[in-house]
Amino acid sequence: MPSVNVRPGAVVENLRVALDTLRARKARSALTILGIVIGVTSVITVAAIIDGLNGVVKDRVSRLGSNTLFVTRMPTGQGPGRLPERIRIRKYLEDGDAKYLEESCDGVSYATVFSNRINFGEQADEIRYGDAHVERFFLRGVQPEYAKALPLFALGEGRFISDYDEEHARAVAVIGRSIADSLFPTTDPLGKQVRLDGRWYEVIGVFEPDQGLFSAFGVDQFVCIPMNNFRKTFPEIKERFIAVAGKDEVPMSYVQGQVEEALRRKRHVRHNAENDFEITSPDFLSSLWDQLTGALVLLTGIISSIGLLVGGIGVMNIMLISVTERTSEIGLRKAMGARKADIRLQFLIEAVTLSGIGGILGIVAGGLIAFAVRTVIPAVPAQVSLLWVFLGVSISVGVGLFFGFYPANRAANLDPIACLRYE
Repeated sequence: MPSVNVRPGAVVENLRVALDTLRARKARSALTILGIVIGVTSVITVAAIIDGLNGVVKDRVSRLGSNTLFVTRMPTGQGPGRLPERIRIRKYLEDGDAKYLEESCDGVSYATVFSNRINFGEQADEIRYGDAHVERFFLRGVQPEYAKALPLFALGEGRFISDYDEEHARAVAVIGRSIADSLFPTTDPLGKQVRLDGRWYEVIGVFEPDQGLFSAFGVDQFVCIPMNNFRKTFPEIKERFIAVAGKDEVPMSYVQGQVEEALRRKRHVRHNAENDFEITSPDFLSSLWDQLTGALVLLTGIISSIGLLVGGIGVMNIMLISVTERTSEIGLRKAMGARKADIRLQFLIEAVTLSGIGGILGIVAGGLIAFAVRTVIPAVPAQVSLLWVFLGVSISVGVGLFFGFYPANRAANLDPIACLRYE
């Protein structure tokens, strides 16, 4: 590749000439950089959203409990209809499994059973206070240790379910913040009687606000009642889940091994057979997020590459046209002593200026989109970092250098005599 020698002041002078040339051909220049604008905008927008959500996901994982494991009968996040028969026929976890884990695993601080009733759709129950009611919520039967195992379920007001509540299957409830705001917009919810599934429950606590990951059913939409009350009220619900909290000084890998061994023993799983239960940790959210962002980055890379390729080809074409239109000028400059390097630098700077403007516009557009996303959807805190601004500028400048070199080199190698004869 021929060298490009730069004399003092040449870059500034060539930049001024490049800007004058672009101003003289506004429409053509705008169409040329459109692909670069689209490519850089897509990169900046997706990067801003992913960077913002990374913090949300990490916070969510930590609030679920860094030393907490979840034991389920079937894999998390998959509907039973999509699972093979050998998994669907697994026997249910039992209420006594949690106590067994506490007694047989020295790495376990405590284990607690919980169960769910999801109130959505046409057959949904409602929670009502006077004329106010809420239909979309999660009803969960829990034990007193549940809030300790999952820091996400932190109390904002009142108290959590006690040993006495659990032992006597009392009709008490701890409700999510949005449910409390809907039922009690102007009054204190504590001590009030709400009607839940046709039964009266006393509100003893309200959770701290939590809209959930991406505003999708967080603690705000939960109602928790004592597990024994849940069992008596909904005897048809057999599904159980277990939250296991490990001791702070014990590695979670050791705790998980103990839990797995103990459950295999209690559930009489044969030595060579696979587990008939699943053990997951909050880290599965991070893994799922990494897979999602990986696919998103790949898709964005493909889309932006197409835009940058189109923009780069446009830059090369407009520069070739510019070389042809300015052939006489090139010949005159060479006749007055301009070197090949001077001509090459002039057209390279023009190409880089063209693509750089496209990159800057793309960064601005991406920043505006990120601001709009953050404003409309507060749960998605999209923000543009300086790193991505630098990368956006670097990408656009790189496109200008790569696609502008051929036209610049072609201009530098033109015969000055032939150029002066060109009309």
